[in-house]
Amino acid sequence: MIGRLFSLVIDCPAPSELASFYESLLSLPRVEDSSDYVVLADTTGTQTVTFQRVGGFRPPQWPDPDRPAQMHVDVMVEDLDVAEAKVLALGATLLEGSDKPIGYRVYADPVGHPFCLITCESLTPSK
Repeated sequence: MIGRLFSLVIDCPAPSELASFYESLLSLPRVEDSSDYVVLADTTGTQTVTFQRVGGFRPPQWPDPDRPAQMHVDVMVEDLDVAEAKVLALGATLLEGSDKPIGYRVYADPVGHPFCLITCESLTPSK
């Protein structure tokens, strides 16, 4: 095992509004709330959905390949360097983080879908 699923992150134009829909749909309370992102999580923090503001958002039109679904997966790992070597060996491509930022790195899977490897350092409380 390289890591475990941490969060589903959904791009959207208005995080608070979309989060309200999913709060009702999934019965997950809001645990973080800002103008650029909202996080819903169960009481243990093991089921997390994040809504991320994206400028110029174009909603997906399924199954139109010109307007595909817009979300990515965050995978919690203990060591970014160890996990990076493993995902690169599986065929991932580093998209962001060549300067090795602490806490997360962004990759593309073998067909181009983005995902992030994250560590606890990236989970500092909001102030």
